[in-house]
Amino acid sequence: MVIKVKNKNVVFMGTPDFAVPVLEMLIEKTNVVLVVTQPDKEVGRKKKLTYSPVKKKALEHNIKVFQPNKIRLDYDILKKLDIDLIVTCAFGQILPKEVLDLPKYGSINVHASILPKYRGSAPIQWALMNGDKTTGVTIMYMDEGMDTGDIIKISEIPIENSDDVGTLHNKLSILGKNTLESSLKEIFNKTNDRVKQGENYSLAPKIRREDEHIDFNDYGNNIINKIRALSPWPLANIVIDGLEIKIIKARFEKSNINEIGKIVVINKDNLGISCLDGIIYLEKIKPMGKKVMDIKSYLNGINKNMLLEKEVK
Repeated sequence: MVIKVKNKNVVFMGTPDFAVPVLEMLIEKTNVVLVVTQPDKEVGRKKKLTYSPVKKKALEHNIKVFQPNKIRLDYDILKKLDIDLIVTCAFGQILPKEVLDLPKYGSINVHASILPKYRGSAPIQWALMNGDKTTGVTIMYMDEGMDTGDIIKISEIPIENSDDVGTLHNKLSILGKNTLESSLKEIFNKTNDRVKQGENYSLAPKIRREDEHIDFNDYGNNIINKIRALSPWPLANIVIDGLEIKIIKARFEKSNINEIGKIVVINKDNLGISCLDGIIYLEKIKPMGKKVMDIKSYLNGINKNMLLEKEVK
């Protein structure tokens, strides 16, 4: 029997930009009957109420949107629908078993790692922070755990030296869309693979404020990986002379160092900070209360002699 994917009723659950390409594909290929996303948030100093990117996209296509504070307590709307498949992608809430069991063909998730590596909310950041050479996307069935369900399909890509969390986020977003699209017919035909994850897993917890700070008592490549993992958001930070500076881009040069965590190079073009095995040269930064600037612009506006040999905290 030929399964007509376009006739299948899909509920999509997602929130950020990462999930939008997946939603767009599902709108084109299936019948999306409901979009579930996180509640609107107050943004900026004026606390302007702002829709999630997924909500904006759903409304563009006149699709009904549901925004529960806690879906585990508020899912009656789903019980009234004839659902063939639930698809989640960076939704931000764990679904209860009662919701997972509603669709005829199951509930699946698009996750930005090669499971069982990096279960959790920040897999892209931790892959970069740990210096991984490859990453990918996993299409998986959901169960009551966090990213613990059976694997349907995995697609992998290399992590380039030029990648940061922004570029890798965009690559994996498209890879997720393509990988799910290539799996839909098999999912609805029930001919897809279903592989248990096993217990050899690692976690990718949410990035905390303390994770964003750079400790120069570390190897240079590790520091560069952290900067890449946090750029362009939320950005790694340091403190120089009492002023927090967020780092968008830097480079590392290996050399012999006597003291760690000090400004050892400063001139009209360069600001270098010593680490365990060399010097981290800042290239693009955002000083507290100022706009993003290249390091030359920053150095033009300060007394460079006052900073030489200053400790960086």
